[in-house]
Amino acid sequence: MVERPLLIGLTGSIGMGKTATAALFAELGIPVYDADAAVHSLYRPCGEAVEPIEAAFPGTTKDGAVDRPHLMAALTASKDGFERLEAIVHPLVAAKQRAFIAANQFAELIVLDIPLLFETGGDARVDVVVVVSAPPEIQRQRALARPGMTPEKLAQILDRQMPDLDKCTLADFVVDTSQGFDHAREQVRTIIDELKWRRLKDHA
Repeated sequence: MVERPLLIGLTGSIGMGKTATAALFAELGIPVYDADAAVHSLYRPCGEAVEPIEAAFPGTTKDGAVDRPHLMAALTASKDGFERLEAIVHPLVAAKQRAFIAANQFAELIVLDIPLLFETGGDARVDVVVVVSAPPEIQRQRALARPGMTPEKLAQILDRQMPDLDKCTLADFVVDTSQGFDHAREQVRTIIDELKWRRLKDHA
């Protein structure tokens, strides 16, 4: 019987360096599933989410693709907009995630990079949770440096995310990116070594 991969849920609030940390796992040879990239593929022309999103939020697609600014406007104008969108998108993203895991079934470890891991209950479907964190002032500086980001948009995003302290409390491992990504790389390497050692120990 072939042992299944150990699933690592990687998460972190906006501006914490999660995407860069996911790249460090990939650099060290671990397959990484990117939930954000999966959503982008669903929103592209002919993407699976385009028609249902247009049906739920008329006028939010253009040229066969989801128009993100129009969709965001519709979401903020609707009391239950985010919940209705999640009901459309999450099952489609979950299907892509299952396909990715199946395609990497012989890997020792798989990273599932999921921004709203705790908020969507995804932590119950992984074996280990890694939270990427940094001090609030660094987080804010990074987030506001993004194109189109404003303090108002940042506040709205943070309102939908579990507080960083709570995430860190629930995590199995925390990667601190405040000291640069060379330091973060060493933390990631240590996590990988620890998890591989645990698997070896558990099946010795």
